[in-house]
Parts: sequence; C-alpha cells; structure tokens
Amino acid sequence: MVKRNEAHTFVVLPQRWVVERSFGWLEKCRRLWKNCERTLNTSLQFVHLAFLALLLRRL
Repeated sequence: MVKRNEAHTFVVLPQRWVVERSFGWLEKCRRLWKNCERTLNTSLQFVHLAFLALLLRRL
C-alpha cells in the first residue's frame, strides 16, 4: 500500500517485475495467444504446461 503523502514518488516494485517477466515468457507460447479452449480448466493446464516447458529449458 502506498501512503497518501508518498503517492508522488516513483519506486520500482520488485514483485511487479516478476509478474511482467512471467507474462512475457508466456507470450512466447503460441497456443496461449488466444483463448480457444472451451473450459477454464483446460486453459489453466496449458499455462502450467507452458511454465513446465520453460522450467525444463532452463535446466
């Protein structure tokens, strides 16, 4: 939370960069560009598979 008197100062939040980086990695997966799946569970499983593929590439 940002206090009212500190609202005009810019501070980089490290957690936001982790989220933005993760979304950037997911954009490389062609299947996740559009939501073509019928159920939310299927889409969630493809996100998990994409992160698993990223993890295996880093090993």
